[in-house]
Amino acid sequence: MIVPRCITRFLLLGLMATHAARGQEEFTPRLAAILGATNGAARAHWGVHVVQVETGTVVAQRNPQRYFVPASNLKLYSSALALLRLGPDYRFSTSVRLDRNGDLRLVGGGDPSMSARAYPYAKGPDPGQPLAAVEALADALVAQGLKEVAGDVVGDDSRWVRVPYPEGWAVDDTLYESGAPVSALTLNDNTLEVKITPGATPGDPAQLTWLPALEYFSIDNRVRTEPGERQLEIYRDGPGQLRLVGRIAPGSPGRTVTVALDDPAQFAAAALYEALTRRGVVIRGRPVARHRAPSMSGPASPTPDEGQLLWQRQSPPLSELLVVLDKVSQNLHAEMILREVGWQAAGEGSPSAGLAELKKMLAEIGIEPDGYDIRDGSGLSRMSLVTPETTVKLLRHLHQSPHRDLWLSVLPVGGVDGTLENRFKSKSLTAAERARGELVRAKTGSLAHINTLAGYIESQTYGRLAMAIMANGSHVPSTEIRAAIDKLCVELSK
Repeated sequence: MIVPRCITRFLLLGLMATHAARGQEEFTPRLAAILGATNGAARAHWGVHVVQVETGTVVAQRNPQRYFVPASNLKLYSSALALLRLGPDYRFSTSVRLDRNGDLRLVGGGDPSMSARAYPYAKGPDPGQPLAAVEALADALVAQGLKEVAGDVVGDDSRWVRVPYPEGWAVDDTLYESGAPVSALTLNDNTLEVKITPGATPGDPAQLTWLPALEYFSIDNRVRTEPGERQLEIYRDGPGQLRLVGRIAPGSPGRTVTVALDDPAQFAAAALYEALTRRGVVIRGRPVARHRAPSMSGPASPTPDEGQLLWQRQSPPLSELLVVLDKVSQNLHAEMILREVGWQAAGEGSPSAGLAELKKMLAEIGIEPDGYDIRDGSGLSRMSLVTPETTVKLLRHLHQSPHRDLWLSVLPVGGVDGTLENRFKSKSLTAAERARGELVRAKTGSLAHINTLAGYIESQTYGRLAMAIMANGSHVPSTEIRAAIDKLCVELSK
């Protein structure tokens, strides 16, 4: 007798569910042993929820409905929102317009890709030049015959409300790349690199080299060339002002620090102003920024689409942008797509509009509001909370959606790429266990005292699993907690 395919699948799923139900009982002692293997792991607050993707049957769990700070696991939520609301083919647009008053306006449309990064995603260092998009823009304008700008060069990020830092970001975050300010007009991920090298003789100030080489910050350089252990502290003293304090040993190779901008639109205007000036364009005005304050109602003046269109750039499709966002865990990009969803849904590019749309999406999936309290799009906020169970529900929904293959492709792969490239390669694992590490596709998360991992595992016993593993309140180095998480994943893959 030939059994119809649908009945075969039904029987197979039933058998898998039975295995999983038994597996939870069998796996509980192993779960306890892994999470209690060291004093550091045992004292952390753990949340674990692991289910079969197809059936939803629980394989392992601990505190599945408790709240945890997810760190960059939260990018799963913003990425899913963008994919479901904007679509994989969505592109961001940046334009240059000539206004009636003579201003040349660089208008941001939320594109995160104007940097040295490669698209589609490629492992390794960024291959391009940080301001390549601005250089190409300047070439195009000169080729069109632009010789003079009667007014200012304006960096216009008024597409979105100016809320550069989400609720719950720490002050120290905003100094560095991980906490770069959010803007609809973004160049080079809104950062500058400063290389600090020793002076010629002891007592000399350290030498500073910027990349890109653009005079944007006013620097109070108090780093001295002195023997001893290298020290460096960075302070933001005001708009466009940095103070560097510390010492660097004579003859040492130096140190490179990535510093966040404070006004991306102003920086973009300065970059375009400088590029045009180098090409002989006479500019009567100066580089300035135009923002939309949170208190402003209605369109900005002039609106982003007014004026004569001189140039336009399209971003790569969202499908490629999401791969970079999640593989490298790019905070700024996550916040940008959250705001763009808000702009498309409510005509307001603000965190609140984006989060309101996220709440609607989660309700459509069947996730109740008491399963989360989300305050940002990237997970850098210490105020965002989710439960492991909520994250697994999201993972199951995306896996069952028409976007499943794309969704799986954006996640880092254990031992292969992204933030998981160097994990699941421990010498303590057998060759077979390391090979199974490649079957982990998951989003990492890390903040002080916090480590998380959420995604999918290929299990030899249970089939494909959706999992969320969260450790909060750990007092030991992250390497110890990550080792426990990875060991748990390996055990689940058996």
